[in-house]
Amino acid sequence: MKMKKYIILASIATAFIFGLSSCSDFLDELPDNRTELTPDNVSKILLAAYPTTAICEMAEMASDNTDAYPNNFSAFNRLQEDLYKWEDSSEREDDSPSALWESCYIAIAACNQALKVVEDAGSPASLDPVKGEALVCRAYAHFQLANIFCKAYSSATAKTDLGIPYMKDVETTVLPSYDRGTLEDVYKNIEADLLAGMDLIRDDVYSVPKYHFTRKAAYAFAARFYLYYVQPDLSNYDEVIRFADRVLGNNASAVVRDWESLGALDLNGDVAPNAYVDASNSANLLLVSAHSYWGYVHAPYGLGERYAHGPLAAMETCRSSGLWGDYSSNKAASVYYLYPWSNSSALPTKVILQKVAQYKEMVDPVAGTINGHIINAAFTTDETLLCRAEAYIMKGSGFYQQAIADLNVWQSAFTRSTTPLTVEAIDTYYGNMPYYTLPAPTVKKELHPAFTIADRTQENLIHCLLHARRVMTLHEGLRWLDIKRFGIVIYRRYITSSGMFGASDVLATDDPRRAIQIPSDVISAGMKPNPRNK
Repeated sequence: MKMKKYIILASIATAFIFGLSSCSDFLDELPDNRTELTPDNVSKILLAAYPTTAICEMAEMASDNTDAYPNNFSAFNRLQEDLYKWEDSSEREDDSPSALWESCYIAIAACNQALKVVEDAGSPASLDPVKGEALVCRAYAHFQLANIFCKAYSSATAKTDLGIPYMKDVETTVLPSYDRGTLEDVYKNIEADLLAGMDLIRDDVYSVPKYHFTRKAAYAFAARFYLYYVQPDLSNYDEVIRFADRVLGNNASAVVRDWESLGALDLNGDVAPNAYVDASNSANLLLVSAHSYWGYVHAPYGLGERYAHGPLAAMETCRSSGLWGDYSSNKAASVYYLYPWSNSSALPTKVILQKVAQYKEMVDPVAGTINGHIINAAFTTDETLLCRAEAYIMKGSGFYQQAIADLNVWQSAFTRSTTPLTVEAIDTYYGNMPYYTLPAPTVKKELHPAFTIADRTQENLIHCLLHARRVMTLHEGLRWLDIKRFGIVIYRRYITSSGMFGASDVLATDDPRRAIQIPSDVISAGMKPNPRNK
């Protein structure tokens, strides 16, 4: 496939990492006015090794965390509507599939440029930190692409499922041709890069470590990666646990987020979301700055309310009941940190966990135009804890107590409950809960994963785990990845101003729209698109 545009953009990104020289130095510079990469300055290009598009809006709009309120409100833009309706979007702005594709391949190009400099220098030990960060970043950008544009990994079908081009080399031709390969190829390459790079990383070379892959951030990435990379012999669950242990240490309760203190902050303005992404918070392992308007779309503004995490979805998330308590308006029993926001109606039109602030870069003060930015907590100790809990559950009954211990750490940090969870209590609670059927909302939905669930008890433990993760990672996009991994059927629900409830579409377990379509101009250039039902 021809990818001229993306190679040009990658070259532009590389060229402008260091900026243009001053006029007085013009004659001393290279003819194309770029700073030449050398072993002495190569680490600077890795500032461009992190994708500048987050999956938050794409994944949240596609998931069951979003419902439609069609009579009273409007969409933020056409992109938001396309994402909610699972339509193939040709929009190109921030937060779009096209922007993610472009920013990931720009990041990958920066990684490959850095690796080429290291290789040409003879791979000295002094450049190991550069090599390590570049390899892990390359793996991460491809992982993000695979999560959005490919099916969930299944060992039974990955050898034939469409992948995404895995870029390992610096481009030297104008019109290179690429093949998507298979999802199996992509996962094997991610694993190889991740394992080769993580132990080369040195935290002490970073001025602001939380905006780079530190060792712990790389281990958290490995834990999530192996959780998604399910093998028939379950061996990768051991890898999840091994890498999560390196992140969490001997006392997980000491390194997870202090949600109680967070919930006590002023929920007006950006106080709470700024605290959530504070680089000094030990729970934050990797923070990534992204070009995005998600801080407007999901948050307490009268924007994008037509498709929102409103009162209906909230009954399955932060207003749901659990073994930790029943939701109440004064937060007496359930989760911390809830912000119900209303534009004009009696019921809130958005129900929010204050995590994502909208930062504004002024472009034209007179016209009032801005560029939007967010800070995304890409990896946290809290999410790594739940990765480990899931791995213990999937390893079977001999490991349920370890899973319960992790779930109790989560419950103690995130809720007000002082009653410990037990296998028996979870089995009874979720076993007695009905599966989701329209119209009544419930957190328990039928699971159809490509891997085997052993019995009712294991299934109910998974329901508890998915419930906890859905609430805790609200607005971050990870629910969509769980929907894909567990084959959960979801609906496009709507609520009219008169209170009428219905569903306009359904995403079945085998619906090909679970793999978001690759950008239209990439398809036009010759790359094979994701299949669609007629």
